[in-house]
This record gives sequence, C-alpha cells and structure tokens, in this order.
Amino acid sequence: MAVLRGIGRVRLTAAGGSSYTHNPKRKFHTMDTIAPPTGTQAIDRAARLLTLVLEGGDRLTVGGLSEAANLPKSTTSRLVGALERHGLVQRDPDTGALLPGPEIDAYARRIRLDPTLADLAQDLLKAIATVTGETATLSIATARGIEQVAQADGAYILGSLNWMGRAVPYHASAAGKAMLAFGAMPLPQGPLEAVAPRTKTVRADLVRELEVTRERGYGLSVEEIEPGLIAIGAPVRGRDRRVIAALAISGPSVRLTPDRYQTIGELLIRTAAEVETRITSQRHEEGAA
Repeated sequence: MAVLRGIGRVRLTAAGGSSYTHNPKRKFHTMDTIAPPTGTQAIDRAARLLTLVLEGGDRLTVGGLSEAANLPKSTTSRLVGALERHGLVQRDPDTGALLPGPEIDAYARRIRLDPTLADLAQDLLKAIATVTGETATLSIATARGIEQVAQADGAYILGSLNWMGRAVPYHASAAGKAMLAFGAMPLPQGPLEAVAPRTKTVRADLVRELEVTRERGYGLSVEEIEPGLIAIGAPVRGRDRRVIAALAISGPSVRLTPDRYQTIGELLIRTAAEVETRITSQRHEEGAA
C-alpha cells in the first residue's frame, strides 16, 4: 500500500488501485473509487437488500433502499438489477416501489396459498371444462413464466394435455397476458421469444394487445404457443385485490373458433369473481376461528 502525503491530507492507495483520502477536517473517510462488490460481499449486500424489500412493504424505491442499506445508489441499482433478473425482486410499474419478486411469491404460495387456492378453484375448473368441453387451468406467476397449479380436463382427446408444472412464457399465453395486463408482473425484459410462428415478438405489439386485454377483461393466445392451439385467460385477484393467478381455457382452433372467444372470456371473468369471493370468505372464516 502506497502512502501519498499532501497538505492536511493523506492518500492511501492499495495495490489494486482503489484509494481513499483522509481529511483531518472531516470525521469520516470518503471513497474516491468504489470497486463493484465481489464474492461474499456482493452476496451479503444483495441478501441485505432483499431482506429490506421483504420488510418494507411497498414503500421502498431504489433511492430509499440505498439509504436504508447505507450503500451508494449505483451499487444498490446494480444489485437490484441482479435480484430482478432472478425473480427475487420486482418494481411496481406505477410507483417504482420495490416488491417481492415472482419467485418469492410463487414459493410463498406453494407452501401456504397454492394448495388452498387450487382447492377453492378445483370444482369451478371442472364446471367450466364441462361447459366449454375444453381443458381448464389455474396458473400462478413465476420468473420463468406462468405455471399451472390446477387443471380440469376437457371432454375431447384432441386438445387434452397435462399442463401441470409447465412454465409458459407470459407474452405467448392467455393467462400470462392477463397477468401482465392487470399488473401481476412487469413486462418481460429483453427480446421476446418466438415460441411459435405467430408469437408476438415486437414489444409495441404486445403493449397494444395488453391494452385491449385490460379493456375486455381477458387475454387471448391465438396459435402463439403452438400452431392450432387457442387459449383464453382471465385474472384472479387475491384478498388485497392484487392479481395472484389466472384461469384459462385451451383447446384446438377447430373448436375454439373466434365466435366463441367472448362467451368463454366472460365465463372466465365470472368464474374468477367466484374464486375471489371464496378467497374473501375463507379469510373471514379464518378470522372468526
């Protein structure tokens, strides 16, 4: 370590090139250059940031998180970006507040909410599968895409598929579009994967479709997962009115023709409302107990 002395100041320079300046008139040391955190230091800092987000409700922005963690804003932003990429943190699209990410939400639901939610919705899935003749599913959000947690098979061999546990990209699926449109997830970052020839891969096109989805209340996937497959999906809200899941019907284009989209979409909206009523009623019963 080299020591460079000046008038009233001492500069310490480490072998790696980073340095700080000691000013006797100040009661603290200021970093001239701050190297990006590496190794266990980066892990410790990221873990601290994640803990603060989990404890902070919906109040913390990147700036507030930086102050709470006593870290430079640039460092905080860099670490938050990494947490976002792994689905551990997400931002409220309206306020910029940092929230627990889809992987955190998905884990919490798996150990607490999902089995209950699936139980609450199972008979309703069977009912809409019977009415439509097509496969009905209940999906939640994860960092990999939507994941099906409950299913009721349709009446036909053609179109029957076990969706359970499969992750499907948000931008290609009806349930995923419903979640994106109603704020359950932010728009995917980076290029949009062409899952099938008709998948929308232009971000502006997806944004326009999500606006239409919000207006009509349900999402559509027309041969965007694979040729000949149609899906219609509607959002399900939880106790705090935030979207926590989506109901969907899927089947072949020979049966799910355009003239059926609206009828099935409205059926899904009504069924989602019934699921929401059951969630609310369950909370009241738990409170009474």
